[in-house]
Order: sequence, then C-alpha cells, then structure tokens
Amino acid sequence: MCRHLGWLGRDVSLSSLVLDPPHGLRTQSYAPRRQKHGLLNADGWGVGFFDGATPRRWRSAAPLWGDVSFESVAPALRSHCVVAAVRSATVSMPIEVSATAPFTDGRWLLSHNGIVDRRVLPAAPAAESVCDSAVLAALVFARGVDALGDVVAELGATDPHARLNLLAGNGSRLLATTWGDTLSLLRRDDGVVLASEPYDDDPGWEDMPDRHLVEVAPDGITVTPLKGLR
Repeated sequence: MCRHLGWLGRDVSLSSLVLDPPHGLRTQSYAPRRQKHGLLNADGWGVGFFDGATPRRWRSAAPLWGDVSFESVAPALRSHCVVAAVRSATVSMPIEVSATAPFTDGRWLLSHNGIVDRRVLPAAPAAESVCDSAVLAALVFARGVDALGDVVAELGATDPHARLNLLAGNGSRLLATTWGDTLSLLRRDDGVVLASEPYDDDPGWEDMPDRHLVEVAPDGITVTPLKGLR
C-alpha cells in the first residue's frame, strides 16, 4: 500500500505540501493515520510537478524521511500542479526508482495507491518497471487518462481483491479514483488538495466515497460513481 497527494491551484512550494504539514507525506512514510494495509511506506517516494506544461519528477527508492537533499531544495521548488507519493511495495515487487510513482507519459503524472494482480493486466511494453503499479500506469496511458474510471471499473470487476486508488494530474486537471481505500479532499483559498489521508486536522477535509471518480478542474469539482458500483 502507499500514500499519495495531488495539488491544483496557485504556485506553492513542494515543501508546503509534502514536508511541512504535521501529518504530511514525510510523516505518512513512517506513521500513516488511515492506512489499512501495512504500517510503513519506506520503499521509495516521488514528487512530480509541472514546470509550465512540462512534468518534472524527483524519485528515490529510499525512505522520504531520510532525504536531506530533497528537504533542502523543496522550499525553493514551486508549482501549480503536483502529484506526490510514498511507497510500500507489494510483496515480490522490486524496490527501485523505476517502480516508484509518479509515472508519466510526458503529459500526465500518475500514482497508484493499492494492489492489482498483474495477471489481469494486459502486456505493457512501455511500462517503466515490472511492478503492478507501473504496468497499470502504462495501461492507463495507453487507454488515455480520460478513460481512468472505465479502466478502474473493468479491472475491479476482473480482480475482486484489487485496490485501485489512482491519482493523475496534467497541469490543469486532477483525476482520482477511490476503489478500496481512502481519499480526502481539501478546498483551500489558493487551490485544492486530494490526499490518501488528511495532512493536518483542518475541519475542512472531506472524505470521498468509495468507488467514485473525482475530478478537479478550474471550473469546479465533480464526484461521479464508477460503473459497477453496488
């Protein structure tokens, strides 16, 4: 299992989203509050952000809590759209930078919080790694991220044990699914946060319902049931 976070709004520092909050991703790497599966997210981390329309990434296979280089630079890195994650690797999956979210097709950044049986995933030659999340990301990119909800519903029907919380951003939109794990939303004056769990105790956090698609765009927020919802 993993934890992830997305931001869309005005330019803010990466530190203000990932490191500074009292229960941010750095803290969630060793003490998540709402994680149902696993106790640590020590198998890597990644932060993706947009430099204009270009996605940039900083990823590591080491725990976020020990990365002093990122800590020194993060206050100076600013962006209007961010996708970040800390990783708890699925058993038997490789621990390597290429297996660490966010993944990208050059336009979108994408993270997967969950697990899916690789036997239900079509072959994806463009996948960055053999891990389930990387293959799933390559499938989403091949289908088109606008079909994210359909992909999740189809895989969920094929693999009843799958947990398919995905989060994607392209600089102007965030898309996220809830399928088997938690997702919360915070509306701020300067933008919107989507996160696996709240990074502080602000009463404005809203829990998103399971098996839904959440879209954050400049014209508002929509929450739509996914196909197959019972």
